[in-house]
Amino acid sequence: MIALREITLPGDTILINQDLARLEQMELKDVWCHEATDFTPWLALEQNIALLGETLGLDLEVEAQEKAVGPFRADILCKDSQTNSWVLIENQLERTDHSHLGQVLTYASGLGAVTILWIAARFTEEHRATLDWLNKITDNSFRSFGIEVEVWRIGNSAPAPKFNVVSKPNNWSQSVALAARALDESVLSETRIMQRDYWAGLNAALIAEHGPVLGNKKPQPQSWMAYPIGRFGFYLGAAIAKNKRQIRAELYLYGERAKAFFPSLATQRAEIEAEIGFPLVWEELPDGQDSRIACYRDGTDPSDVSDWSSQHKWLATMLNQLHRVLSLRVRSLRTIEAPDGFQSTAVA
Repeated sequence: MIALREITLPGDTILINQDLARLEQMELKDVWCHEATDFTPWLALEQNIALLGETLGLDLEVEAQEKAVGPFRADILCKDSQTNSWVLIENQLERTDHSHLGQVLTYASGLGAVTILWIAARFTEEHRATLDWLNKITDNSFRSFGIEVEVWRIGNSAPAPKFNVVSKPNNWSQSVALAARALDESVLSETRIMQRDYWAGLNAALIAEHGPVLGNKKPQPQSWMAYPIGRFGFYLGAAIAKNKRQIRAELYLYGERAKAFFPSLATQRAEIEAEIGFPLVWEELPDGQDSRIACYRDGTDPSDVSDWSSQHKWLATMLNQLHRVLSLRVRSLRTIEAPDGFQSTAVA
């Protein structure tokens, strides 16, 4: 409760705040004891990577942690869902050093198209100048950001993180990025506008569900949306097919090891379907390298706006149930030899 004191001036009565709290900056080590085991897993959480993305004007999706990239291991590997380009994140809980600068320079020289986010407690002037120089001499296929992280609190409140951009690509600003997106949206077809609006409605349904699948994805003008499930090579998907009068929720397995992981999950089929409460369609998709485990709602017209509420509720329920039942299984999955009835290229 804020204490107020009343004073009276000629013709006026004014209430003056007597007891306002003060912002207090905290030491990063008081919040995250260790960079690799505390800060990196915290930043990789969907709501926290979204906060970082909002600061930069990027739509970030975590693909992997501690991912090998050449001779180094990136702390976090992301995709910018608006450009489908790679984003590498390097973290430090201290001031910047030459070791991490060397990694950034190695990524710049060895990767074709990438955005580097170097996050630290404090940037030295020479390291900030180096990033500015990198952005000056490289084209738009390589971008580097220097970001300082702070933690603040008011009284005994929970700590609140704050990201400050200290170096960025030339001519980069959130307003420029937003203007470019608005230009793209101005030429969307009627179908693509419908798709974007459809996923905006699903966002609202996911928020109302209060489940593990968050409704904070930027709606895209396309027939599908992907949601993280905690492991590279897997995502939860929602898809619409107007011509088939069908919508779908799925676990999608992609990449060179998808065909190896699929039978590993198939051995648990009875337990998974019993736990999830309904049968699933197990599709190995033999003509490609990907696979899916899905549930379908047939006889549904995604273009029927009057039915969207029902469709979105169904998709939100299915996605959250798939996440609850499959997320731990996916994270602990190991490839095995294929059981009877399934083809596989399983590896050890």
